[in-house]
Amino acid sequence: MILPQYPIYIPSKGRADRCLTARALVHDKVPFKLVVEPQEADAYAAKWGASRLFVLPFSNLGSVTPARNWIWEHAKAAGAVRHWQLDDNLLWCYRLWQRKRRRCPFGTALRIVEDFTDRYENIAVSGMNYDMFVVPESGAAIAPFYHNVHVYSCSLIRVDLPNRFRPKYNEDTDLCLQVLSDGWCTVLINAVCVKKMWTMTMKGGNTDTLKYFNDGRLRMARSLSRDWPHVVTVERRFQRPQHVVRDAWKAFDTPLKLKPGINLTTLTPNEYGMKFVQTKNVWDDGRPVPPVRSRRGGSRV
Repeated sequence: MILPQYPIYIPSKGRADRCLTARALVHDKVPFKLVVEPQEADAYAAKWGASRLFVLPFSNLGSVTPARNWIWEHAKAAGAVRHWQLDDNLLWCYRLWQRKRRRCPFGTALRIVEDFTDRYENIAVSGMNYDMFVVPESGAAIAPFYHNVHVYSCSLIRVDLPNRFRPKYNEDTDLCLQVLSDGWCTVLINAVCVKKMWTMTMKGGNTDTLKYFNDGRLRMARSLSRDWPHVVTVERRFQRPQHVVRDAWKAFDTPLKLKPGINLTTLTPNEYGMKFVQTKNVWDDGRPVPPVRSRRGGSRV
């Protein structure tokens, strides 16, 4: 079994009984820690076990940003070089193989991102793209990764950076813009990608805390455009207001820099022990994994 080498943290609130990422990692036997507020510790411990919890020394500060920074400091104090921060609404992972997405173990996908990242000395943040944006069947070939762009929901972060999560909204995009402005690189991996529940389709988390309903999405988009007025605009996308960086990402042109001694031409293919097998789409307790509903109706499996 291939497992990640860096610690995995899942900040979660209001989702003790439906923390999808925890369920996926338990299914794939990947170690992790749930980071929860004290008033919810008992509920999370009853569902996932007290040994999987870190309890925050604060609560109800208005967003996930304080929890993310607490996680960062915890990983740094523990001596980690990098650490994972995963949203709590991730379902499973895919490998991009022969122009199709194939389900693969979560731990293997995370390790692939780690090994790629560790070949370079100037990647600040890396992670997996959403599967909805990796659609090779549509025609054009998909690059194995994108360079110097946003990384959302599934982030591998260097702990020695001077930057931290800052705003109440869009803290992940803001962090990427910070490190890119400082001359670092970010990498978004397509070769492995992650299935995530659509925003605002689950109770708890930012859906409740930040009040994404009504004009919440507009306030969120405008907050980032105020912080980065020369980079971010606000448009209507996916039937809702959305911050847009688009061509402004091209302004960040720092090239990736290999670590000394790394020669890509001499690397041999690594399948990470993966091979095709027939599997049942069930959780550990035997219940079938429900189909993921698309925004247009119908199922996305």
